[in-house]
Amino acid sequence: MIQILSNIHPKAKIGKNVQIDSFVSIAEDVEIGDGTWIGPNAVIMDGARIGQNCKIFPSAVIAGVPQDLKFKGEITTVEIGDNTTVREFCTVNRGTVAKGKTVVGENCLLQCYSHVAHDCCIQNNVILGSFAGLAGEVEVDDYAIVSPYTAVHQFVKIGIHSFIAGGSLVRKDIPPYVLVANEPLAYTGINSVGLRRRGFTLDKINEIQDIYRYIYQKGLNVSQALVMIEAELEKTEEREIILDFIKSSARGIVRGLDD
Repeated sequence: MIQILSNIHPKAKIGKNVQIDSFVSIAEDVEIGDGTWIGPNAVIMDGARIGQNCKIFPSAVIAGVPQDLKFKGEITTVEIGDNTTVREFCTVNRGTVAKGKTVVGENCLLQCYSHVAHDCCIQNNVILGSFAGLAGEVEVDDYAIVSPYTAVHQFVKIGIHSFIAGGSLVRKDIPPYVLVANEPLAYTGINSVGLRRRGFTLDKINEIQDIYRYIYQKGLNVSQALVMIEAELEKTEEREIILDFIKSSARGIVRGLDD
């Protein structure tokens, strides 16, 4: 159902059973999947690719022009996966020549007034809290939670199943499975509550805890910790995810409490 007070370009591609409420603006180069709802006053700009069964709440702006001086008007996109919810006044900007697209995965929740800048890549089942902001080219892995009022520096990577406390300033990469808080931001433990909710066993949580003891609690530098983890701890999927993340970190990982 499309309200007559909406402004929809005739060349926009609208799927089946899409509900578009009053005063919505939809540009020409837009694709919206089946079963999606677009709430009142939402603005869907050129380059938006919205999946199926999404919910775009009132006054959200999808595919706005990047807030980046290197953007020269190139054709870029925003891709939003199926079953994702974008709440009131959230903004998701298009990509630039850097990557060409901004991506938000499936089953994500972007809460009110949150911001996703150009060329970010958010994977599936991520929660971005109210008033949280991701600067350009931030990467967020599956099931991560970025709590309200958190500011994430450009190029930061946030690992799978991690939890960032509210009001944080994130300047370094956040490793998988951890909980970070305080100012300056520091590792404060394993995200054990989140892991239990997602079906991790106690043995698996303890295994992850043991890995991070080498990194944050044994007085080793990161390079020494990685060598000892590989030498002394069993090779598992979680161990390899942690090691691969830290080895590939360009910005370095967040500090420990005692650093």
